[in-house]
Amino acid sequence: MNAGFHTRAIHEAETHLGGALVTPICQTATFKFKTLEEAKNAIELSLERDAPGYAYTRFSNPTHTALEKKVASLEEGQAALATASGMAAIATVIFTAMKKGDHLVSAGGIYTTTHALFAKLPAWGMEVSFADQTRPADIASNIKRNTRLVFLETPSNPLLDVADIAEIAEIAGKQGARVVVDNTFLTPYYQRPLKLGADIVIHSATKYLSGHLDTMGGVIVGEKDFLKACADTVTLMGGIMNPFNAWLITRGIKTLPIRMEKHSGNAMAVARWLENEPGVAKVRYPGLASHPQHKLASKLAGGFGGMVAFEVSGGLAGARKLLETARLCSLAVSLGGPETLLEHPATMSHLKMPPEDRAALGISDGLIRMSVGLEDAEDIIADLAAALRKL
Repeated sequence: MNAGFHTRAIHEAETHLGGALVTPICQTATFKFKTLEEAKNAIELSLERDAPGYAYTRFSNPTHTALEKKVASLEEGQAALATASGMAAIATVIFTAMKKGDHLVSAGGIYTTTHALFAKLPAWGMEVSFADQTRPADIASNIKRNTRLVFLETPSNPLLDVADIAEIAEIAGKQGARVVVDNTFLTPYYQRPLKLGADIVIHSATKYLSGHLDTMGGVIVGEKDFLKACADTVTLMGGIMNPFNAWLITRGIKTLPIRMEKHSGNAMAVARWLENEPGVAKVRYPGLASHPQHKLASKLAGGFGGMVAFEVSGGLAGARKLLETARLCSLAVSLGGPETLLEHPATMSHLKMPPEDRAALGISDGLIRMSVGLEDAEDIIADLAAALRKL
């Protein structure tokens, strides 16, 4: 569909089966055939990811197809693949693109579960190096002859570091390595890594794409032949998305643009307010001039998203007091929903990371990651102000 982002988010890949305005859920595990030849053709087409071939939902499903086409359109990629979770998407890319003896260069300060997966790669005969994604020269110095992938998470989780996707893609491309970008935080509404030179985009669709904290899923976007290979991996490993989850995420995407604008506007208001609070030692938000990569973030993306990281005075005791005092803002993992969520990396998402490793990344005991929701910004600020007064 040759239309604007808002229009494609609503109308792209809607099937209108039987005249239904909203794409129906194809909640089935298997499909019925009239002849053996029809069954054979459907299985061949489904394994090749060429609709309308459907035989078994582990291969493909019409509800998956609708979601995949919508996300591929928004990311301006050739094809997409739905998976059971964001981690299933990342694992699928790794085990499709790499084999024994291959090497991965990854940003260091990334989502802890992604980091943990990559740290296990040597057990499967692969190599991994962690580098500073804010310094393209550091990425370059870690690329080797057997490097197959460079993995970026920008902005990063939880410190919101920003990578120069275009420069790193140029560096990696000269060495024959693919660049993978986790675009969960900014979504295609604000950032399209493929247009900046990346080869593969990954989403935890659980977050902003769904937007309601009521389902789980992942999406991979990239070149069609590579996505077919990824589909083979998913079929073999079983990391397929439930059709109902695909339907929920497709529904969520229809309001993605207006939600991201509200998330981003609220986050900017909260971040600016936090910068002037005496109980706050540091604020990290790419939209602030004080952010180390503010100019880069302004150049690469159309907006700054809804994630804010801030450090309160008093270390762990101060963080505990704020987190347990806040009422409107909920203490919970995950992000990207209507409700504002507060998360404490040192005792939640990064609990299993050794303290010295957390410290090296800049994750202090007083650090709080905030997923700014869709409430009125004044109410979010009032809740934080009341909690900060308790410090």
